[in-house]
Amino acid sequence: MSVDKDTVRRIAKLARIALDEGRVEPMAQELNGIMAWVAQLNEVDVTGVPPMTSVVAAFVSILLACRPSNATARSPSVVRAPAAIS
Repeated sequence: MSVDKDTVRRIAKLARIALDEGRVEPMAQELNGIMAWVAQLNEVDVTGVPPMTSVVAAFVSILLACRPSNATARSPSVVRAPAAIS
């Protein structure tokens, strides 16, 4: 798929983005680059890789593994720190 100037103008209008005429051609080139990158990603073999339903779900186990420590205990570096000035 190739993005031409008319498509860029239509996308800008639908997104309600003010786009100067001088930016239409560079934006078309940028979008074509993005489309080429997506086409390259489509070539990757993902057989056997389950789809992700949420990026957050991948980090839940990491976050659950983090257990809070004694928050009131001062570490040696904090003890040596100067007092706050109000």
